[in-house]
Amino acid sequence: SYSVSHDLRAPLRSIDGFSFAVLEDYGDKLDETGRHYLNRIRQGSQMMAQLIDDILELSRVSRGKVKRVQVDLSSMVEEIMNTLLHADQDRKVVVDVMPGVTCNADEGLTRIALNNLVSNAWKYSQDNPQTRIQFGMEDRNSSRVFYVRDNGVGFDMRYVGKLFKPFQRLHGDDQFEGTGIGLATVARVISRHKGKVWAESEIGKGSTFYFTIPS
Repeated sequence: SYSVSHDLRAPLRSIDGFSFAVLEDYGDKLDETGRHYLNRIRQGSQMMAQLIDDILELSRVSRGKVKRVQVDLSSMVEEIMNTLLHADQDRKVVVDVMPGVTCNADEGLTRIALNNLVSNAWKYSQDNPQTRIQFGMEDRNSSRVFYVRDNGVGFDMRYVGKLFKPFQRLHGDDQFEGTGIGLATVARVISRHKGKVWAESEIGKGSTFYFTIPS
């Protein structure tokens, strides 16, 4: 997967680059339909480039050693949220992060997992008048369970089995952009820590993603 994805980048850059060149140099010789077709080619190639990046990320988290250190998950989530808030300053958002939540985990891999979970919560709650994202921890059967919760569109629990498989998406591109790799990456990260990940949701009432990282 890594080798194939890496080798696909060069021809893909050519498709996008030459399509852009045609639009720049010959756009005035094309009608609106012709320009629309070229823009569709560029959009498709850019989406495939993102997919390749995501596949490479999934490949990277599957290799190498897991180097466990004490990780401050609360601070990590706050950093991710601050980045998202800075990029969309007009959005009304309530962030509720439980302070002092830590675990013994690989810092780089954990950041990748949390970035995917928090970014998903951000994305799927974007149509709400006010976004609400929570991060915290609770005790269940003597185990520490971490969670990321949102008030977004939610999903039908009948399809929850698809969530953590590559390329499986419950929402179309016309609703939300994505490649279907993010949650598969989360599952791979948690699996490498010998933990579990699952989700609970209701359509129109948000989602909660839970995970464990045994020490």
